[in-house]
Amino acid sequence: MELFSTDILLLLALIAAGFISAFIDSVVGGGGLISLPVMLLTGLPPTVALGTNKLAAIAGVLTSSTTFWRRGMVEKKLVVYLLPLAFLSSMLGSYVIMQIASFAFEPVIIGALVIVALVVLFKKDWGGQSTYRGRSRNVWLAAMLTAAGCAFYDGFIGPGTGSFMMMAFVAMGFDFVQAAGNSRCLNAASNCGSLVFFLLWGQVHFGYGLAMALGMVAGGYAGARTAMVRGSGFVRLLFLLIVGALIIKLAWGYWGA
Repeated sequence: MELFSTDILLLLALIAAGFISAFIDSVVGGGGLISLPVMLLTGLPPTVALGTNKLAAIAGVLTSSTTFWRRGMVEKKLVVYLLPLAFLSSMLGSYVIMQIASFAFEPVIIGALVIVALVVLFKKDWGGQSTYRGRSRNVWLAAMLTAAGCAFYDGFIGPGTGSFMMMAFVAMGFDFVQAAGNSRCLNAASNCGSLVFFLLWGQVHFGYGLAMALGMVAGGYAGARTAMVRGSGFVRLLFLLIVGALIIKLAWGYWGA
């Protein structure tokens, strides 16, 4: 397998897909809904597509998480302690996906996304304003479970990770923008852990990954800035649209295809 590509049109398409997916991912998560299927369309084997997508995604998520961090939209004293946990949990998830098929788990994921979407849809004031009151024991426990569980899922399958993380932080009392900042930082750690695993197993196509990464750098920055400027109402609306698209995509892949 060639590690680099000279197909200019394909590389340009990967750059464009990277921008769009990173823009969405930096605001509400779910960018893998776009980037992973595009990577699979290049003809890469599934595990190589997963690894290559992680290489590309790390560029976008690092850009967006840095932007949120610098703008003070991250609970730094909470998140910084969770980064190693997210890193290791993601590596474990990637190891498991190399051993078993993920197909049997998709109905559970679809059901969870439906529940999340219904809660956000009917609780219109949820995540609109921050009610976070500090790092209590319950917050620490919930944050650790979020970091471990969502990072494992990120390494295992991936699509929807950012959305699940965001909802967990909203449930802890953060508004949508703060929840996006926290989840972006943890998602950066989980992407790094998964990428390290796939690199060790030789499951990365550098040409395709670096091309998409170029678009993701710009998309991650633009998405993070948009979220902070437009506020929680915009993030909530985009969240519902992306989660709805995730549900349709996963359901069609499981029951319709």
